[in-house]
Amino acid sequence: MLKNPLLLSLFLLLVLGKSHAQNLVPLSEKLLLAVRKEEDTKALFEQLKNTPPQSLDLELLNDQSKKAFWINIYNALVISKLKANKALYKKRSAFYSNKQIEIAGQALSLDDIEHGILRHSKNKLSLGYLGKIFVGNFEKQNRVKTLDYRIHFALNCGAKSCPPIAFYSPEKLETQLTLATNNFLRNTCQYDSSTNKVNISMIFSWFRADFGGKKGIKSLLKNAKIIPPDKNPSIKFDKYDWDLALENYVE
Repeated sequence: MLKNPLLLSLFLLLVLGKSHAQNLVPLSEKLLLAVRKEEDTKALFEQLKNTPPQSLDLELLNDQSKKAFWINIYNALVISKLKANKALYKKRSAFYSNKQIEIAGQALSLDDIEHGILRHSKNKLSLGYLGKIFVGNFEKQNRVKTLDYRIHFALNCGAKSCPPIAFYSPEKLETQLTLATNNFLRNTCQYDSSTNKVNISMIFSWFRADFGGKKGIKSLLKNAKIIPPDKNPSIKFDKYDWDLALENYVE
């Protein structure tokens, strides 16, 4: 039995044929574009639902492709659902935790995608310090190998304080995530030299372990030239603006 994931994927590709491929990342981009243009997305969601599970193994072979696919799906799902029914946003906890999409026959919530797949099975309420106790097979099979803190500057939950939405692709992902990070930091972080204090997004507090704690956060801010390299400022997390904003796209 083949244990190497790459060899297994190549074997399946030879056995099942190229016609079996679903082009999942382009499909996720097409869905996001349709949501933005307010076109009918029913057929696209059906295609995701009916995607054979082995297609995920065949096409999402590495973290780059996984991140691009799942970020696009997350953002498309949020905007699609809230444009259809803004009342869902009144109970945000339920909105993010309810199963709202099927992919390869697996019912998933927004939390499943964000904290399970993209954050490598992190407990949602642990500031990033604890992993989930119970992890299903689908999540184990499809989650990224390494948590990339930059996803927090790419995922849009529908709020005004969220990062803007872009279309992500595996080939450009490194550049895209770095650009998204730098833009978010420049637009939301402010250093006051007179008080040696830096105001930053509440995102850094909610997921502080993802950034390496306060030390990692300050290192990130120094690399981005938000704070001087020789300073050790106090941190203030700004209040998050939860007002609904459904047209926050990067042009």
